[in-house]
Amino acid sequence: MDAKITELTLDRAPDAVALCRRALGLPEDAAEADALVDALWIRAGAGRTVVALGTYVGDELVGVLIGSISAQDPRLGHVDLLVVEPDRRRRGAGRALVAEAERRLARLGAAEVLLAGNPPWYAWPGIDVRYTPAVCLALALGYRQDRTAWNMTADLSYDGSPALRTTEPAERRLAGQGVVVRAAEPADLPALAAFARSTFGGAWDGELAGSVGRDGAGCHLAERDGEILGFAAWGSSRPSWFGPMGTAPAAEGSGIGGVLLRRCLRDQRAAGVDAAQIGWVGPVPFYSGSAGARIERVFFLYRRTL
Repeated sequence: MDAKITELTLDRAPDAVALCRRALGLPEDAAEADALVDALWIRAGAGRTVVALGTYVGDELVGVLIGSISAQDPRLGHVDLLVVEPDRRRRGAGRALVAEAERRLARLGAAEVLLAGNPPWYAWPGIDVRYTPAVCLALALGYRQDRTAWNMTADLSYDGSPALRTTEPAERRLAGQGVVVRAAEPADLPALAAFARSTFGGAWDGELAGSVGRDGAGCHLAERDGEILGFAAWGSSRPSWFGPMGTAPAAEGSGIGGVLLRRCLRDQRAAGVDAAQIGWVGPVPFYSGSAGARIERVFFLYRRTL
């Protein structure tokens, strides 16, 4: 293929979005192309090193790769998004983009590259198993699968959905125990981030920062005497995604988690979301019981030593 790979400049962001709409084969992903490009490239660039590459035939953008360096471990590089124009696949475009990304990530200090999400800004945990060409490409390039992850879906499309069950009785019971449940405000962010870091570690504080006080996103918290007992957030990556959420170990079994979850899901429905994606799920039984959620997306996560 007569093509060249160069750094993708921000003025081509609309073209990258349009390509994602055409090239992402799952409708739910294509519909959120704007939010994906914004989160992985523009917003992520404020908090980590991002590599954005474009494949051009003449002036036509026919391939896009967005990669990054982990903010938690600078030895890890990530491929966060890879799309190729459908009618130009199987001509080496994807392979060439990944090879160039590997070279650039290595120059930035990466010793391994992961085809896996790089929190707090990520599109998917890994490669959705339904993207067969992407799975084949990963294997052909010598990547090895080291984990499996899954998302659950909460149906918000009808009034009687279990995901939209009222939380009023549970909130009254909690109030009788001195627990206040409310929407989080920007002033709460420092305390929420500190709670997330000290209780759960990881990068949840970054995802909270992308949810609290931002349009198309939100967060709810539970507290007693000013002490945070739990939180649940949505919309950090894009409006249809729920998470993260966490409850203090001392408050587990209190019902706080189910209340916070369904308050967020109601917000998402009010924002026009018909199906909430609960990303990178841990406790499957909790989400099934609290919101009638079901596993619908499964992802393979890959890595390769450079």
